[in-house]
Amino acid sequence: MSANTVAVAKFRLGHIVSTPNALSQLSQEDILMAIRRHQSGDWGDLDTEDKAANDRALVERMRILSVYRSALGVKFWLITEADRSATTVLLPEDY
Repeated sequence: MSANTVAVAKFRLGHIVSTPNALSQLSQEDILMAIRRHQSGDWGDLDTEDKAANDRALVERMRILSVYRSALGVKFWLITEADRSATTVLLPEDY
């Protein structure tokens, strides 16, 4: 997504929360960029099958998972609950 691209929100995020581990290893910029990508339907580093599952989850109101990497290469996830009450930022080892 370029700096001139306007992201369109495809779903509600609910409360945005993070694990302490994610907060200690990710910058605010990394998290904000990932939130924008996640909410616009850019699922990050998922395979084609998992991206399609997220696209279905938008319609069927299921949980949505995106995978990103920070500027320093740290892999992290965003998970939005099926009821859209919360989105969690976490590292894979926090799950």
